[in-house]
Amino acid sequence: MKKKVALVTGGLSGEAQISYKSAITVGNNVDRERYDLYRIDINSEGWWYEAANGEKSKVNRDDFSVTDNGAKINFDVILLCIHGTPGEDGKLQGYFDMLGIPYTSCDAATSALTFNKRYTVAVASFGGISVARSMHLFKHTPVAPNEILAQLSLPVFVKPNNGGSSIGMSKVNEAGELAAALDKAFKEDDQVLVEEFISGREFTIGVVRNNAGIQVLPITEIITKNEFFDFEAKYQGRSEEITPAQIDAAMQEKLEAAARRVYEVLNCRGVVRIDFIYNMTADRPFMLEVNTVPGQSEASVIPQQVRAMGQSLKDFYSSIIEQALG
Repeated sequence: MKKKVALVTGGLSGEAQISYKSAITVGNNVDRERYDLYRIDINSEGWWYEAANGEKSKVNRDDFSVTDNGAKINFDVILLCIHGTPGEDGKLQGYFDMLGIPYTSCDAATSALTFNKRYTVAVASFGGISVARSMHLFKHTPVAPNEILAQLSLPVFVKPNNGGSSIGMSKVNEAGELAAALDKAFKEDDQVLVEEFISGREFTIGVVRNNAGIQVLPITEIITKNEFFDFEAKYQGRSEEITPAQIDAAMQEKLEAAARRVYEVLNCRGVVRIDFIYNMTADRPFMLEVNTVPGQSEASVIPQQVRAMGQSLKDFYSSIIEQALG
């Protein structure tokens, strides 16, 4: 009997537009001979089941069930495609834990931790991973730009502490630019991370747990046409993504070891994407952040990496679903 899978998309943040694109790719590549797929859209107007004929009906939040053609549908597993809140920050994970429904992402604790960039780098550093020096700022306790620059050296990155897709992020090269960058980031979040710039080559690495253990996907190097890998570079063609990265065996080994270590230290599940800067002077990778629900659109990195290792997306998503069910 086929398992019933809820493909959950949408979200309550500016990243919802990316979630819908991811859901298209995932939905097109789920093995329909093994799974019955039901699309669930969570947005500011409610939680909705979208039937094959386009009709929408509300999800029963008491048990996360839907009605389809007069029949009540309870799900065997949740396939999460929400970037940002509430699908990447642990809120939905806690809800599904309470209902006893398995899901394909990291658990509630890991999701909440990794959604907070500052706490992520703190835990990673404690686990022996190299990270940039940074400051964690709160809107309710303002810190003057000169106080920040007394502790950190320019250039710095200023970014919302909770969020993704580089929304609200700035690179600050001169002291006079810092105040505006802080204002921009605080419009997106009540917490902001200010992080010292690390020069080097930028890489992003998919990591997944399957029946064989922790598997590192082919590494992608990011070469951006902008000053840094911002929203435009990520989603509007302003970057070049080389998969697999053209690197020597020693660099590949260090990047793979760091990615595997981050996955272990943060107790990840499912597929995650980890961003690194490889500093040539220090000859080691520095972790930037962790994405526990990475983009799955046709333009996204994970599908590129899956294809580069010779696996179909259908088999890849099947293995993720089976791992969650197992």
